[in-house]
Amino acid sequence: MPLEKATITNVDKNETFNVLFNPTEYTLKKRTPWAEQRVLGLDAPAASFTTGQRMELSMELFFDTFEQKEDVRTHTQKVETLLMVDPDKHRPPLCLFTWGEFQFKGVLEKLDQRYIMFLEDGTPVRAKLNVTFKEYTTTFEQLQRQPRQSADRAKRRIVRKGDTLSLIAHREYNDASEWRRIADYNRIEDPLNLEPGTELVIPPIT
Repeated sequence: MPLEKATITNVDKNETFNVLFNPTEYTLKKRTPWAEQRVLGLDAPAASFTTGQRMELSMELFFDTFEQKEDVRTHTQKVETLLMVDPDKHRPPLCLFTWGEFQFKGVLEKLDQRYIMFLEDGTPVRAKLNVTFKEYTTTFEQLQRQPRQSADRAKRRIVRKGDTLSLIAHREYNDASEWRRIADYNRIEDPLNLEPGTELVIPPIT
């Protein structure tokens, strides 16, 4: 099989260039943080999911032009331009890293350049670049890829002994800080005075 070359594309300008040498490895990282909500009377904070974080793609890229006796920066500067703000779009360009069937769409967030070989006149001819791309997807693309299945309808709940609006919000929304939404919807003036047996309407989060 012919060698498949890794490429980077400036999506905004539709310009693609090779990375000269394929990376020996790459790393994908993603975190999904959960926020902690302090709720009176609990042994530990309630945890609620807010939003995920973008996937990261990082790798080391190798560039060598020693045999050609050419300035290696003619290649590395193509990567560097992916950090520069486009004067028309007022942001750096979107990028697409492609290697065989693997594709990663994102923005270049971090670039460390090391020049490690030079000609007698000081011209750099070998470089190692550590790059980190961060995933870029629009809200529409995310919902198209993973549609939300559950309907978000108002519910009715009966207040039980020991209930607080924070506890109810944590049970219904997985977010204790949403207690005010329930209080406002049910016109509760004193959230600390909940009578057991009271029927509450739990409004949807839209």
